[in-house]
Amino acid sequence: MRTPASIAGHPIHPMLVPLAIGGFLLSFLFDLVCFWKGAHAPWTIVAYWTMIGGILGALAAAVFGLVDLLSLPAGPIKKTALAHMGINLTVVVLYVINAWMRTGKQDELATLCFLLSLVAILLLVVSGWLGGKLVYIHGVAVERTTY
Repeated sequence: MRTPASIAGHPIHPMLVPLAIGGFLLSFLFDLVCFWKGAHAPWTIVAYWTMIGGILGALAAAVFGLVDLLSLPAGPIKKTALAHMGINLTVVVLYVINAWMRTGKQDELATLCFLLSLVAILLLVVSGWLGGKLVYIHGVAVERTTY
């Protein structure tokens, strides 16, 4: 099922998703370093900026994901896509709150920021599973050709 948001037949949404996932995962890894070694620069700074990169990547991917979502027929495929979108938006909101909290006193909120990142990463795993279901089971963004 081809999607309208594509370049030369290649879907844009899956091209941008790794930017968000990479930013969020790197941020979480740097949070783990802070958790074990203490919340000190440069780890806190890198964790913050990779988080910002993940947020920006997620918002860029969301634009094209929404275009794809609007083209889906009603039914189980669209229902799965809506769940995927809802979880992703929740992840972005958690990271926006997390980034905003980090602009204040980091030491007092370090544990809460870490927990927000952990919850967001776990939700990201669920969302990725749903995205995989859309592609590999329902064939969204897969061009069917005959050989």
